[in-house]
Amino acid sequence: MNILAIGAHPDDIEFGCGGTLLKYSEKGHKVYMLVLSKGDKGGDPVMRHKEQEDSARILGVEKLYFGNYRDTEIVQSQKLITEIEGFLKDIKPGFIFVNYFDDTHQDHRNLAASTISATRYIHNVLFFEGPTTQNFTPNVFVDITSILDKKFKCLEAHVSQVSRTNIEGLSIIEAAKSAAHFRGIQGRVNYAEAFNSLRLFINI
Repeated sequence: MNILAIGAHPDDIEFGCGGTLLKYSEKGHKVYMLVLSKGDKGGDPVMRHKEQEDSARILGVEKLYFGNYRDTEIVQSQKLITEIEGFLKDIKPGFIFVNYFDDTHQDHRNLAASTISATRYIHNVLFFEGPTTQNFTPNVFVDITSILDKKFKCLEAHVSQVSRTNIEGLSIIEAAKSAAHFRGIQGRVNYAEAFNSLRLFINI
């Protein structure tokens, strides 16, 4: 099966669904990543590009794609919808993972809105959460207990971002562990990633 994860910025995907992608990859599924910006407002875009490549190698990604958008300037548009549709045509994913639509960051909101339109014929579309997500009510959980440390290695590959949480003394690793523990408690496991489904088909 082909899996496509779409994020607005480098490290969005790893925080929201890195453990799930690792499990898919290790089971032989092909994982693709589309990162729409290089996060230039959060650091050197050349460095962030390389960090994303390093993380993708740990994830075992089949192919990493980058968009040409500037950080904070991703807008919901027909252009973006068409671009996403082009990737869907090439990759033919069975599952899509993308930023959640209720978020304080406009790039996340606008990416989610455009993805909803672009993926209208895709069976399985799941939203992941990030540190700036609001009002997130998950209805799908993935146990990542066995893969947690490797998820952290993916996040640590984004060296320039580990301490950039805007919360004094809190690293992105600590934030990710807290989120995974909380979602694990909800899902009755030790650590989990949680998703809100736009559509989810259960094959019987």
